[in-house]
Parts: sequence; C-alpha cells; structure tokens
Amino acid sequence: MDFARSAHAGVQAQLDRLPALSAPGDHLGLERITAMLGRLGRPQDRLPPVFHVAGTNGKGSTVAFLRAALEAAGHSVHAYTSPHLVRFNERIRIAGRLVDDEALAALLSETIDVAGGLEPSFFEVATASALLAFARTPADAVILEVGLGGRLDATNVIDRPLVTGIASIGLDHQQYLGDTLSLIAAEKAGIAKRDVPLVSLAQPADAEAAIARITADIAAPLLLEGRDWTFDPGLVPALPGPHQLRNANLAWAMLEAQDVIPVRREQFLAGLQSTRWPARFQKLAPGPIGDTPTWIDGAHNGDAAEALAATLAGCEPMHLIVGILANKSADAIVAPLRKLALSLTFVPVGDHAHHDPAELVSRFGGTAAASLGSALDRTPGPRLVAGSLYLAGQLLALNRELPD
Repeated sequence: MDFARSAHAGVQAQLDRLPALSAPGDHLGLERITAMLGRLGRPQDRLPPVFHVAGTNGKGSTVAFLRAALEAAGHSVHAYTSPHLVRFNERIRIAGRLVDDEALAALLSETIDVAGGLEPSFFEVATASALLAFARTPADAVILEVGLGGRLDATNVIDRPLVTGIASIGLDHQQYLGDTLSLIAAEKAGIAKRDVPLVSLAQPADAEAAIARITADIAAPLLLEGRDWTFDPGLVPALPGPHQLRNANLAWAMLEAQDVIPVRREQFLAGLQSTRWPARFQKLAPGPIGDTPTWIDGAHNGDAAEALAATLAGCEPMHLIVGILANKSADAIVAPLRKLALSLTFVPVGDHAHHDPAELVSRFGGTAAASLGSALDRTPGPRLVAGSLYLAGQLLALNRELPD
C-alpha cells in the first residue's frame, strides 16, 4: 500500500490495516471516496476556500509556492500533497504544520473504521483523512494537489474550489490516463468546475485544445499562459531551475485569478524566497552519509529529467546515481542526464518494482551497485541522486533529514 511506514506504533497499526481494505495499486473513480466521506459527514463541504492543482510535473512545487505566498501574507493554510518522501505525515499539513503522529493515528483509525465494504485505495484513505482534518481545524485556505490525473482523482470530490490550476503536462501514467497528450490533458482538466477559473501554463497544442474543450463544455473560465496572462521573469523563486520560474508564475496567476484571499506582489515575492520543497534539486546537509556534497532530485519521468538537465547545465559536473521504477521510461530519464554526468551508477529502488541496474548498465554504460548505500560509499563528490522520488526519500532517511 504505497510502502508507507511509520516509527510511531499507533500510525503503523493503522497503516497495517490498509492492505486488507483493497488490492494494492491505483484505483481511479469517485464512487468509493464519495461514499467514505459520506460516512464521515461530508467534510469536503466544510472546508476553507480551496486551491486545486493538477499537472504531470510541477504541481507539488506550485503548491509549495502557493502555500509560502499565502503564509507570507499572514494567512493560515492547510495543504495536501503526495507522495510522501520519508513519513506519511508529509502529506497532510494542518494550518501550517505537518500532522503529528497522535492526530494522524486517530484520523486514519476514524477513516478506516468507516471504510468497510468500500475497498478504498491507500490514496483514497489518505485523502479522506486529510479532508477530515481540514474540516475540523480553522484556516484561511486549503491547497490540494491532485494525485493522479484529475477527473477521477480522489481530490476531485471538491464541488466548488476557489480556483484550479494545471502545471506542465507530459506523458506519464499512460496506463491510467491515455497514451496521448490530448487524452492526458483532458483528464487533468477534469478538475475544472463551472464558473471557477482554471489557470494553465502554456501546453503543447494538442493539450491546450483539450483543456479549452473541457473548460468550454462546463463554462469554466480558462486563463491560459500566453493568451490570457503573461509570464513574468521577475518572479524568481529560491528553488533552482528555469522550470521553477514557470511554476512560480502559475502560482501567482492562480492567486490573481481570485479575489477572496488577498496576496500582494511583495508578499508573493517574499514567499518565493522562503519556499522549500524537498527533493527538487535539494542539497543535503552533512550527516550520516558524510559531508560529500550531495544533491537529490526526483526526476521521475522524461520531462522532469529534461528540467533537471537544464538546471545541471549551469552547475559544476556531478557523479550521477540513478534508480528508476519499472513503470517509467528509462530512456526518457537517462538520455538527458547521462551527457552531463562525471560517472553513472544505477541502483535499485528498495521496496518498489524497478529497472534492473545491471540491465540499465548494458543499455547506457556506467556501473551498477547493490544498494543506494553502497553506491554512495564508492561515489566521490559532488554527486546527484535522481530518477525516483522514492529513491530521494530513501536518501533523506539515510541522512536523517526529515522533511518538515
């Protein structure tokens, strides 16, 4: 069940109950989550104003920018994101703070207790628990990150968000969303609601056409980059990489599309400088893995790897350690990165189905290591670990550097 683990006995006891609820894997559809929330008293109807963000890449960073800006303006914010890197708690932020273990155990218990016969997925239980927490604690805003797709994602039970947004769209999760950008974009645009502005980054032509069609069909105002709003190069965030400027611009455009929660430009700029988002070209602090300069980045699909390569182009060359999930395209991830690497080492992604490191060596060259730890032991610095957010989480855990 998404391989969640907890050092807290109460949280782990609830996580241990999850496999009995349903088969593992992703189960799209709103029937189960709607029924479960009905049994919990429909907490989705009692939320503060909601910012809802979809996209293939960049939606998590956009959420982080939104949260930092709203908080810089003095607003309290709930946020729901996925996946977690080290601890389940990272998914649920209540009025600015990660949910604590005791509260999380109680939320999971309450949600699982009402789930009998519904066979909800791990993500549906997590989503219901988050919405329950958000409905019970006062805040000025809620930010929800879509987990997979949009139209049938569990977060799409929200009937009336304040504003919706779509970050960069690319080919990923084709087995669930379709094998063309048009089909994938239509699924992402499924978070649109009548009379609620949907703000989108510029997309490939087929994707833009799909978004325009979906929003027109339900009378949702579409605000498209390059047509309805202009990229502002002055919105420079602390997070490195040219792609983060685009995500920052999306966050600002979403804030400007609504007039319920005020954020001034100077407050937004202050928020950009305070934004932290783990595993996005993050430099680790010296710790158990040593003091060798080490960076991590999820870079879990081709577009994310291209964005990472653009960031690396302005940095000193690094040794690259890569682990890739079995359902991802190794070619798309490795191709843009290998030419920038001082050396290339492939590793397994523990507890997840992954591309065999030895097979990757046969295709791309480099060397294989039996584990992330052994790769670190033999790789000099500077070094970068990439290819999977799960691998990034394992490195953060090894270094005892927990996201907060």
